[in-house]
Amino acid sequence: MRSLGQRPVTGSDEDPRVAGLRVAVARLRRELAALRTDFPDRVIAEDELATLAAMASGGVPETARLRGSLLLIAGALGSMSALARPLREVREAVDLFGGTRAGGLGAADPMGAGSRASGHHAPARAEPRPDPPSQAPAEPSGT
Repeated sequence: MRSLGQRPVTGSDEDPRVAGLRVAVARLRRELAALRTDFPDRVIAEDELATLAAMASGGVPETARLRGSLLLIAGALGSMSALARPLREVREAVDLFGGTRAGGLGAADPMGAGSRASGHHAPARAEPRPDPPSQAPAEPSGT
C-alpha cells in the first residue's frame, strides 16, 4: 500500500488514505484502551475515535469532519505522552486528505505534535531590539 497518493491498492478499490486512517485509528483506540490512567475527557476521545472509525469504514470521509474529530481527540487527550505517537499517526492520516489548513486545525501543527505531544519545543525567536538613542548631555542655554 502507498502512504501517499490516491491510487487504490493493487487488487482493491479502497483508497489507501482511508486504509491508513483506519489503521491509525485502530492503533490509537487500542493504545487508549490499554491505558490504565483515567482522565476527565476519556469518553470524548473514545467517542470521537469511534466516529473516525465509522467515517473510515464508509468510504472517503469529509475532510472538515475528519479535522473536527481530530481536534476533539487532541484536546481530550491533552499532552499524554503515552499516546503521542499513535495520535500523531492519526493526524498524519487525516492530513493525507488535504483540505483547508489556514489558521485553524492543521495550520502548522494541529495538536502540537511537533511540539507538546512529541516533547519537542520550538525555540523562541528573540527579535532584535534597536539601540536606545544616545543620551548626549544637554547643552546649556545661552541666557
